[in-house]
Amino acid sequence: MIGKLSGDERAQELASLPEWTLVAEPEGIKRRFTFSDFSEAFGFMTRVALLAEQANHHPEWFNVYNRVDITLTTHDADGLSRRDIDLAKAIDALLSA
Repeated sequence: MIGKLSGDERAQELASLPEWTLVAEPEGIKRRFTFSDFSEAFGFMTRVALLAEQANHHPEWFNVYNRVDITLTTHDADGLSRRDIDLAKAIDALLSA
């Protein structure tokens, strides 16, 4: 079973993810990504999809033209878990690559 992070664990982990914000419904973290055009946004989504598939942990996301909104939550844990933090860090690493 995947465990939900405690309040202290959430605060500690979010300190290393300054672009991500805590959301209440569903309990998790969210970040907005903005690109120059749709092709760049879609390419990013494709790279995230490959990471998510490899991790067997899939984001909730929304795309309009050059914008991608990603929410990470672990439904099995009923909230934010280590899997969400790890995927957020991997997603962020795509932008610095």
